[in-house]
Amino acid sequence: MLRLLPALTSAALLLAACAAPLPPTAGPRALPQREASINTAVMASPEQSFSAVLASVEPVAETVCREKRPDLNCDFLILVDTDPGKAPNAFHRLDPQTGRPVIGFTATLIAEARSADELAFVLGHEAGHHLAGHLPRQQRSAVAGAVLAGTLAALSGAGTEALEQATRIGATVGARSYSKDYELEADAIGTLIAWRAGFDPERGAAFFTRLPDPGNRFLGSHPPNAARIQTVLATMAAIRQGRIR
Repeated sequence: MLRLLPALTSAALLLAACAAPLPPTAGPRALPQREASINTAVMASPEQSFSAVLASVEPVAETVCREKRPDLNCDFLILVDTDPGKAPNAFHRLDPQTGRPVIGFTATLIAEARSADELAFVLGHEAGHHLAGHLPRQQRSAVAGAVLAGTLAALSGAGTEALEQATRIGATVGARSYSKDYELEADAIGTLIAWRAGFDPERGAAFFTRLPDPGNRFLGSHPPNAARIQTVLATMAAIRQGRIR
């Protein structure tokens, strides 16, 4: 289901996938037949292209979710933030009332996409965060980090202000402890979803070549771009060999 919203609160941006312009499309390659009919079609607008991608990818994402995680709510809600001032971005969160998985795109990300493959890969990546249970795992890590840091600060005789600061820092460290692994895991799942929906994940993931490389910074939230591209290539190799379905 797709809904258009005039704006989404910054608090909703919990697991970001892309926060920079998308890359140019890579050279042509043989593609599954369904993808080729979408990718080569003349689209009147980015919104029309996104709608076509959504129509193919969302049902596949829900099918993969039910196959691999029948314990989860697999009824994805897709939101688009139409604010033209927002940077290109995509995110995953859970509806606090129902636990329904929500995937959001900014209109600027959709407008800057160079191919249907890119949009399909990003959508699959965000769905991958949900299938892997990254958000609750991240929240548990944040709580554990906050408790540990707060306990150590209390044992050292820290005052109220220092204790609160230590707790905040602990939560941040805890939340980011496994974030790079989460991104790579979502990339792998997103590769499978995009491929099963009829798109080319290798071409879709080419946008990593245009994003500023985060490198391997301490507490950085995203892994190096080269590692993400390698994850996609390795996953595709496993799919072609029949080791991943």
